[in-house]
Amino acid sequence: MSGTAENEPELIWVPKASAIALEAGARLREFLAQGVETEYKGDVDLVTVADRTVEKLIRGRLAEAFPEHGIYGEEGTRERLEGEFRWYVDPLDGTTNFAHGFPQFCVSLGLEQRTGPEKQTGLERQTGATGPSQDGTLVAAVIYDPMRDELFTAERGSGARLNGQPIHVSRTPELGEALVATGFPSRKRHDNPNIHFYQEFTLRSHGVRRAGSAALDLVYVAAGRLDAFWEFNLNPWDTAAGILLIEEAGGRVTDFSGGHFRLDSREILASNGLIHDEMLGLFSDMFAGRGLSPIPTPQEFARHRAARAAVAG
Repeated sequence: MSGTAENEPELIWVPKASAIALEAGARLREFLAQGVETEYKGDVDLVTVADRTVEKLIRGRLAEAFPEHGIYGEEGTRERLEGEFRWYVDPLDGTTNFAHGFPQFCVSLGLEQRTGPEKQTGLERQTGATGPSQDGTLVAAVIYDPMRDELFTAERGSGARLNGQPIHVSRTPELGEALVATGFPSRKRHDNPNIHFYQEFTLRSHGVRRAGSAALDLVYVAAGRLDAFWEFNLNPWDTAAGILLIEEAGGRVTDFSGGHFRLDSREILASNGLIHDEMLGLFSDMFAGRGLSPIPTPQEFARHRAARAAVAG
């Protein structure tokens, strides 16, 4: 990883969490080099020894660094959830990619501060649920891509950074000029409506990418590499870190109706903010079954872009 920038703000949680993510990423590279043994959790969801080993590593390191913090991990860790702070941990986001040797996966750590009524109830501790009214405030985020040695970090109010350098969302003004991304579940694909949205957004944008790691898709929005991302049925460990990074980079995150995004929301729309309302309108029309506006021809698109440039000039 490259050196950090000068004048980086004083951070509370990110330095220790970054060291943990870097160690976890190094272990993932080792596992990938050795060859990956996979098994199934459920009918089609893959899990590898790397997922479980790295989550155990992260759990131990977080307990050493932040002994009073809770941990909510993808591979089953549920510890100290009654506390004020809770880490949402995905030790390997992009397991299917990893299992196939496709180099698009990451370590994701998101820290939530939960005070007062947001602290977990006894029933919540028993069930492991987060509860729709139980969200606190996301205060720190670390996402590490071990194959590119890219470390994305943020603390609330301190901006978002990549290897110590500030990052910002893109300035792409319209969906027609945007590169967007989405994902599909490994299970129950036949019940997922996203293929219909995928088709429409493919026709109405510069392109749609489906790379297989929601955490990296989200942080690519924060870094301006993508202009937007949407998906159904993600989990808190998929989204917690990426949400804060996007917000700190100047972007916007909601559900498909434009409402406040909660960690247990079944839908997420994240964007640079400039194309957000246009995408919300498309979601609204599709869900309502209304007729969609015609897709502009290349000539119409060129005329519209030229007119917008003339107004801006």
